Amino acid sequence: MIKQIVSKNNKVELGMLEKSSFNTLLDTRYKNSKKIVIVDENTQEKCWPYLLTTFESLKEAEVIVLPSGEENKVLEVCFQVWEALSNYQIQRSDLIINLGGGVVTDMGGFIASVFKRGLDFINIPTTLLAMVDASVGGKTGVNLGSFKNQLGVFSLPELTVCDPTFLKTLENKEILAGKAEMIKHGLITSKSYVASLETAETDIPHLDLIAEAVQIKAAIVDRDFQEKGERKTLNFGHTIGHGIEGFLMTQEVAVTHGECVAWGMLVESYLSNEIAGLSEKELDKIETLIRKIYPELPIQKSDFDTLIKLMRHDKKNKGKHINFTLLNAIGSSTIDYNVDEDKIMEVLTKVFEA
Repeated sequence: MIKQIVSKNNKVELGMLEKSSFNTLLDTRYKNSKKIVIVDENTQEKCWPYLLTTFESLKEAEVIVLPSGEENKVLEVCFQVWEALSNYQIQRSDLIINLGGGVVTDMGGFIASVFKRGLDFINIPTTLLAMVDASVGGKTGVNLGSFKNQLGVFSLPELTVCDPTFLKTLENKEILAGKAEMIKHGLITSKSYVASLETAETDIPHLDLIAEAVQIKAAIVDRDFQEKGERKTLNFGHTIGHGIEGFLMTQEVAVTHGECVAWGMLVESYLSNEIAGLSEKELDKIETLIRKIYPELPIQKSDFDTLIKLMRHDKKNKGKHINFTLLNAIGSSTIDYNVDEDKIMEVLTKVFEA
């Protein structure tokens, strides 16, 4: 059974890939198009063989393998792929298929959107994080050094298919990375959804919970595609989280985006308690949830200045203050809180020096 996500901007289907619209598109609109499949080393080994044996029209596809990892989400890799596309004589009528996690869908979408001013692309996210976040909403791009997502464009895939079969290839750490974004979706919009996640009995979330997370994000994106207002709520946890992620990348610490966002949400929940009206009771509930699921990160007080420096480069900032989305309550959020650095230092100390 295929679940369709109701959205004016995103065509998203959840269920078995072979029963989705993917095959129909390959056999109709893209029947005479060249197909380029972008993977990383992991999805080349664990996911690509399934597509190759299932879809006859992909037997002639060219496969481009990206180096895996957030540290390789850089412009230099994009240039190598663009050169390969040129060598393959790819035209605007051809198709790129992004088969992978958030790095692959972010980079692949950016590569497709820029080459010859735009190729069609399809996202097949293979991680929970990519299914509920990275592949939905039309954000594509790459990092600039240790600064996250500084280069990119808004560009929508022709189709996104979330096949939960791929989740069985993941380590538990990757499942938890995706759960962080699902928790975020609930914290900003739905107290009942957070409760559903808390009581879920399986490590891999049920398809209905994944579908609800995608629907939450798709609905927000429909109302504010260019991130002028409400879509900024999806950045909850990311101002601090991106700073943490950029810092730990320079320290060569193996950490997932989701782990960094989870701890970012905890720090920003402390800010929410002090600035935006989040109650002590709900702060305690969030803190218990985060600390129960996510291991401590190697962040010390001596690192706080570096974290602040990285946060200054956040795309949402205006003027000298650092911009946040904060919680008024679990299930309710407000954008555009401008917070001074002393206050950020104060809550970082409460979380990481506790």
